[in-house]
Amino acid sequence: MDAKDPVLARLVEQVGSAQAHRTPLDIRGGGTKRFYGGVPAGEPVDITDLSGITSYEPTELVVTARAGTLLRDLEAALAEQGQCLPFEPPRFAAGGTVGGMVAAGLSGPARASVGSVRDHVLGMTLLNGRAEVLTFGGQVAKNVAGYDVSRLIVGSLGILGIICEVSIKVLPVSVATATLRFDWDETHALRQLCGWRAQPLPINASAWHGGRLHLRLAGAQAAVEAACKALGGERVEPSQANTWWTGVRDQSEDFFSLRAASEAPGESISESIWRLSVPATSGVIALPGEQFIEWHGALRWWKTGAEAAQVRDAANRVGGHATLMRGADRSAGAFAPLSEVLMRVHQGLKEAFDPERIFNPGRLYAGL
Repeated sequence: MDAKDPVLARLVEQVGSAQAHRTPLDIRGGGTKRFYGGVPAGEPVDITDLSGITSYEPTELVVTARAGTLLRDLEAALAEQGQCLPFEPPRFAAGGTVGGMVAAGLSGPARASVGSVRDHVLGMTLLNGRAEVLTFGGQVAKNVAGYDVSRLIVGSLGILGIICEVSIKVLPVSVATATLRFDWDETHALRQLCGWRAQPLPINASAWHGGRLHLRLAGAQAAVEAACKALGGERVEPSQANTWWTGVRDQSEDFFSLRAASEAPGESISESIWRLSVPATSGVIALPGEQFIEWHGALRWWKTGAEAAQVRDAANRVGGHATLMRGADRSAGAFAPLSEVLMRVHQGLKEAFDPERIFNPGRLYAGL
């Protein structure tokens, strides 16, 4: 990025002033993920003017965009070339930005098959807490030597600096897709998914909820058709399937809505939505409430009124961890507590990138 860019210059000046006065800063893009993580606090830093696709080489499968670029604009530009963000970042609502996508590090239904946001980030420009503009990585997959800082920033929720520009690896849209539907209980669905993983099937995504498994196949036409014949199930009409997977990706499906405990005015929400990341081979996880399973069994969403300790204990028992995704009460922290060793690593990184601790205080962990 050009250091003389007026928008970047404004941000550098604002960060410099905040550093000098130790003023907390709240980095803001489209605001579509403010429910995620700790409660945002500090003086607003608007990055939406830092927008635009600065480089796109369809033949190289690489796009570079500034952080304030609307996610919908980036995806539209890719679609014109028959390409996409294969990790399907959830959009939640209109107005989401590229910077927010990277800072949150969230991936959609295809994550288990194609990789995460972190796997597709090649390079990044970052404004750190010393008001320095730093560039890491580049625009090719083989440019990483030593510590891969670009991917470290993914999912850090802005506590290490302001993401200014990102280079991302993209992929062609699949030639053929098909969605199959099976009426199976949780145990049978998990067993089948486990068996399918060992077979050369073009499985792109899976989602189980309420006694029904949806399976998306993607790839060459012949491979998809052969898999449909081999697996059976009910084939879902394409437009209906697209609506379903969009709802799963963007969490607009009814499962992801939180309602008050009663219809009384002012009634508080009694449930939370938890994201349990567990080994795909984990069996049934017992918690009160309602469950939605993705990533071939590796992602378990729970809508539950259970206490945070109960949910985290259930995830820990199978070798996973739990994150509070949505809920009015964030007093127990959104993310699983870190060990003493890992917390020291986090604190060391915070000291290196943001020594005055001005960026998004408490958004990831208290004290960071």
